[in-house]
Amino acid sequence: MFKNFCDDVVMSMLPHLNSFQLNTLKSTLEILCSKHMTEANKLDDNNSENEGKIVLSKFIQAKKLEGCSSKTLTYYENTITKMLSTLEKPPKHIDTSDLRQYLNEYQEKNNASRVSVDNIRRILSSFFSWLEDEDYIIKSPVRRIHKVKSAKVVKEVFSDEQVEILKDNCNSLRDKAIVELLCSSGMRVGELVNLNRNDINLVERECVVLGKGNKERVVYFDARAKLAIEGYLQTRTDDNPALFTHAHNNDQRLQIGGVEKMLRRMGALLNINKVHPHKFRRTLATSAIDKGMPIEQVQHLLGHQKIDTTLHYAMVKQHNVKHAHRKFIS
Repeated sequence: MFKNFCDDVVMSMLPHLNSFQLNTLKSTLEILCSKHMTEANKLDDNNSENEGKIVLSKFIQAKKLEGCSSKTLTYYENTITKMLSTLEKPPKHIDTSDLRQYLNEYQEKNNASRVSVDNIRRILSSFFSWLEDEDYIIKSPVRRIHKVKSAKVVKEVFSDEQVEILKDNCNSLRDKAIVELLCSSGMRVGELVNLNRNDINLVERECVVLGKGNKERVVYFDARAKLAIEGYLQTRTDDNPALFTHAHNNDQRLQIGGVEKMLRRMGALLNINKVHPHKFRRTLATSAIDKGMPIEQVQHLLGHQKIDTTLHYAMVKQHNVKHAHRKFIS
């Protein structure tokens, strides 16, 4: 556009200027046009960046209002910010081909798994669907990008023998109470470390935990966990409201990292593979479903919003499939 403008000016001045003057005019116009074009491009880039930041901020506010945790919000914000900075376009100008190319390049550059790429796709889908709902865009460009298929991996659970070995080899009454509570309640490790003493009802063998999205629910534990918790609390002389405290300082609440470190150390000493808090939760879900507990009740027990999430935790034992086949089909 600017080149055509320069040529038109030079042509219109042909009758009035000599060759030297025309060349000088042309050179000057080209320099000035190039300068203005660069400034215009910078302005567009700045507007694009600011526009992306504004709508992303509003999206994060909406998700915060919906009850998403700070960790989830940070993950959303970082993922979307990286996409916007890579594409260098305002959200309303991003189309399906842009996102397909972005996801492909992300996978290649980072050697990312299909599961990781699909997680990014889901976050982008949530973002652009929100933009569509807010009438910022006409149609989400992620609609035509389907779920990334990945191989289903059967994740490990503890065997009955491994559970008993872990319970019998705890180094302290605190560790014993933690293992017993994880085994019988199926709570998340984040829920466990946030428990206070007054959250525990030892008579009813239940406690109130604050789950994802700041949703409270009641979880239950067995008699062995009750006795372990009572034994541990009898050793406490501090007034810290936290149910579990640091091993060497009762003034400090136990953190997630402390639980994970303790369990890893136990696993290494007992030669048990992959001992971590979430494995207890998966083991409980698998065992409950395998023994006939209705999936809806397992869903409520684990605090899952969608039943599909609960099914991911369940691994039906093969010998029970064989028994059921003989009972109902053979």
